[in-house]
Amino acid sequence: MTASAPTALREARARLEQWLTRHALPLWWARGADLARGGFVDRLGHDGAPAPGFARRVRVQARQAYVYGLAAERGWMPSAEAAVRHALDGLAAMKGDDGLYRSAHAQPSPLDGMGLLYDQAFALLALATGFSLFAGPQFEREARALRDRLAAFAHPLGGFAEAPGLAEPLFANPNMHLFESFQAWSVASGDPAWADLAARQASLALERLIDRDSGVLHEAYGADWRPAARAADRAVWPGHLYEWGYLLLAWRGGGAAERAAALRLIETAERKGTDAERGVAMFALDGALNPLDRSARLWAQTERLRATASAARLTGEPSLWSAALSASRTLEAFLETPTPGLWRDWMDEAGAIRDEPAPASSLYHIAGAIAELSGILGED
Repeated sequence: MTASAPTALREARARLEQWLTRHALPLWWARGADLARGGFVDRLGHDGAPAPGFARRVRVQARQAYVYGLAAERGWMPSAEAAVRHALDGLAAMKGDDGLYRSAHAQPSPLDGMGLLYDQAFALLALATGFSLFAGPQFEREARALRDRLAAFAHPLGGFAEAPGLAEPLFANPNMHLFESFQAWSVASGDPAWADLAARQASLALERLIDRDSGVLHEAYGADWRPAARAADRAVWPGHLYEWGYLLLAWRGGGAAERAAALRLIETAERKGTDAERGVAMFALDGALNPLDRSARLWAQTERLRATASAARLTGEPSLWSAALSASRTLEAFLETPTPGLWRDWMDEAGAIRDEPAPASSLYHIAGAIAELSGILGED
């Protein structure tokens, strides 16, 4: 089915991979790695220098370990293994006495679904990278210990709460990234518990999170995974519809139900969550799937590219190849910066892109999308 991919998409894949391997990966290793204090900085200004005023975060160390793990696996960068070790060392320094990982600023996180549980999900992903790349048993020991700690977060109806003992709000986003990390461990390790955890997260999505009528899922939920009481809290992020869709398609243990749910998520994101005039995935919809925030984030464009290309490979549907091409063009627009290897993060609803430092955390999304596209289209 890859023969149906537009020539322009193959050309975009070559440009994106060149941008990643020649510019982004070397730049973030040379400028983004703090060899004196450890770990990776949070942001780089568009002069390539670290931006002041940002603390070190767990998710940045974990995501950079994953990114450079992809680079090592694919032969994209000779020094990639050193970068992975540096990121993993930075992550290890953030492990607390209770076995959980916390960012250096150690301030209480707001309840937005990107707090304590979210960071543990990415720590697991980084540990899976270390285990896969270096075959070090210590990474599996660390991951199993963290898995045991997460038992205190488990919800009786499936999935995980934001913190032990916190009944609500419940969030889809950290549970999605746990699904991703459990999948990574189910591939890396012979321990069947990881595949079981991944299967449970898939069931959570199909049975609790995805609305049977609309086919979409929200960001926040009340206790017992009920829809949030206030309509204002039932936001839908198209980027996450694409991301859940991709992960459900990628799940090796999935079947027809997971595939159907995934394709419906992606189709709805395309139909309701994109602005055709700008060619972007919008930031947010309301509960009725009307535009709530027409601005666009870089990460959502990468998830659109990855999900539509994966769905196009599966179905051969021309409209999905066209969507992937549209997403690739938008992504390239976000990558146009004075210093090659950096990016812009926000586009407003008029199409203007903000001039602000490049967040390191976005490289995880960019590299993941490029790796998936390269795997789908193959080498020219």
